[in-house]
Amino acid sequence: MKRVNEHECEFRHGDHGPKYLFRGPLLEWGIIVIKPGDELGAHKHQEVEETFYFEQGAPKIVVDGREHRVKTGDAFYVEAQEAHNIINDTDEATRVVFIKCPYRPDDKQAV
Repeated sequence: MKRVNEHECEFRHGDHGPKYLFRGPLLEWGIIVIKPGDELGAHKHQEVEETFYFEQGAPKIVVDGREHRVKTGDAFYVEAQEAHNIINDTDEATRVVFIKCPYRPDDKQAV
């Protein structure tokens, strides 16, 4: 068993970006905060599947060129090789829980 407290983990960029709660051996998951006007960055994975659960905010998620307006409580499953991005074009921070499987930290390509 492993236990972690979110408040003891750090975001990549201080108060935003990804924050990893668990990394490996089989999956990776954490929280992303995207500030107003920022975006996750368009990318895809060759083998990794990714799920996003939106806790806060109403950004756009773009999957293979198709835009979807998010509402709180939405979950999106992105298959391997589907290009995706989250664009926070709102005035409110976006908070997203993500789960990636399998654990392959090197499996990311910018698009």
